[in-house]
Amino acid sequence: MPMIEVKALVKTYSGPVEALRGIDLRVEKGQIYALLGPNGAGKSSTMRILASLSQPTAGRVKLAGHDVFGPDEYSGQGHRGAEAARTALRRDMGYVAQASTSDETLTGRENLRMQGRLFGMGGDDLARHVAHLLKLFDLDEAADRRTKGWSGGMRRRLDLAMGLIHGPQILILDEPSAGLDPQSRAVMWREIRHLAQDQGMTILFSTHYLEEADQLADRVAIIDQGRIVAEGSPKALKDRLEGDLISIRFATAPDPQDLAERLAKAGLPTDHASADAVPAALGPDQDRLDLRVAQGSSILPLLIGALDGLPLLDVSMARPRLDDVYLQVTGRRFKAADGDREAKSSAASPDIADHSAPQDETVS
Repeated sequence: MPMIEVKALVKTYSGPVEALRGIDLRVEKGQIYALLGPNGAGKSSTMRILASLSQPTAGRVKLAGHDVFGPDEYSGQGHRGAEAARTALRRDMGYVAQASTSDETLTGRENLRMQGRLFGMGGDDLARHVAHLLKLFDLDEAADRRTKGWSGGMRRRLDLAMGLIHGPQILILDEPSAGLDPQSRAVMWREIRHLAQDQGMTILFSTHYLEEADQLADRVAIIDQGRIVAEGSPKALKDRLEGDLISIRFATAPDPQDLAERLAKAGLPTDHASADAVPAALGPDQDRLDLRVAQGSSILPLLIGALDGLPLLDVSMARPRLDDVYLQVTGRRFKAADGDREAKSSAASPDIADHSAPQDETVS
């Protein structure tokens, strides 16, 4: 039985705005699973529904066997039975929102105690859990200082500890390393790996960091405009793209017709070197050429020779990356998509601009 199962999930906001358009996910026990997408793709909308903080328009969600929104979970049980079922669901699931939920007027220890009490914990048992988590996340030395003076990385680790205070089977993390410096991000990755590998915890996290999904996740679902467009292990996704990627950046945008003739002279096939293909390969700014070729090492010297006289900034060759997978399935670069959504979000009304942004709701 999968620990997380999502079928045909739909979320529509007033407007109407379709944030989610039929999401399917399946996460097995002990897996680290990434939901990767640019800003506004629907990541946080998905996470909030899984955390039962938002109602889906349609679809089904199961967490650790609990049918979160289905009638079989609560119907026929009466008020007490329904509340008991919801309590069982909350105990099996921990949620860490994109924005910190800790109280900066309290110490780290006090924040953890307060979160534990929300789950009915207390006494020596709670004290032991708090001490263990403070040590696990290297927060014990600062535990009795107000978190207002803590660094961003420390507060983010506290958020993670608060999501674990009650010993859940499933941990849902919305952009866990957003805004962290590289060192703090590496610490966060280490702790997430520890939870999955040593404790068998099932972890679903959202991210718009390609490297994070590639290095941390066992499986990745790429979400774009509310739909899953690719899914698999990072290696399997990249293996879909055969050959090498040659990237060339120009100081000024070249003439597409001249460039097409030069590429044909270098021996590239017509799907790369035609007058129609070259403008698309140059991308939106027309100053970067990305070519996928079967034998990069043999074609690269010919290519550089054919481009002699053009203002080249740099030339690189690499194996496929998740960014290349995103380009293949969506037709645009990840960074460009991320920037486009941010621009639209800043220009639009805040209540519909970016539905992946977290709201001011807390888990209890």
